[in-house]
Amino acid sequence: METHNYTYKYPRPAVTTDCVVFGFDGHDLKILLIERGLDPYKGCWAFPGGFLNMDETAEQGAMRELKEETGLDLHNLQQVGAFSEVDRDPRDRVITIAFYALAKKADVQGGDDAAKAQWFAINEMPRLAFDHDCIFRKAMQKLRIDIHFEPIGFGLLDEKFTMPELQRLYEAILGIQFDRRNFYKKMLQTGILDKAEDDETELATYYGEHKEMKCEDTETLFGGFASEPCLPYSTRPDDDSRRRKGTHFSFNKQRYDKFKEDNNFRLEF
Repeated sequence: METHNYTYKYPRPAVTTDCVVFGFDGHDLKILLIERGLDPYKGCWAFPGGFLNMDETAEQGAMRELKEETGLDLHNLQQVGAFSEVDRDPRDRVITIAFYALAKKADVQGGDDAAKAQWFAINEMPRLAFDHDCIFRKAMQKLRIDIHFEPIGFGLLDEKFTMPELQRLYEAILGIQFDRRNFYKKMLQTGILDKAEDDETELATYYGEHKEMKCEDTETLFGGFASEPCLPYSTRPDDDSRRRKGTHFSFNKQRYDKFKEDNNFRLEF
């Protein structure tokens, strides 16, 4: 590779990358963290990341650090932004470029500068090193915006999934609860789901003995889709029952692309 011996008389910052990786276990939204093995913040939890090499882009650096520190090999990264507070890193003047990625929850193992890698439920996250709490908030905000315009959530599900699983995923990401019948109807109306398995017991499984109940919609910030659950918690089937039974669906990427092209796709909630 050709090298250049540039000289520059002014001080300049170093550049790092950080990767916020979201996972989903069927019920909770998860976040991947590493325990730092070196100072500063040795023993504290942080996002996988590190200093950018001279011969790589920010995306390449983020993917390399993620694989070195956790074993995950991901390629579809979305940039969250640059974080440049002057005192964000006690070592030096460091600017970081943060990304988020979605991954089916997998086994991870700490490596390189990471003493440990571990998944956490987002409501059980420890205090993070550097300014990573701020990075997390920005990444979460971007994820919640993006899910209205892109089918990113399907990357966290199995190839075949039930409507209750899909609903729990959207609820976990957006932090709100949806009326089940309205969610089912809205998703089917998009035309981006293929029925993968017929099961006439799906509605009985989904709603239990109260399948004849009517749910009244309530207007919400997201356009009238969400409302309080219409069934008391004690009357609902348990999570395992709802996940095992019912009609299964798969995501149709070709139909989604066509739908988005024709309708300027935005999924309102």
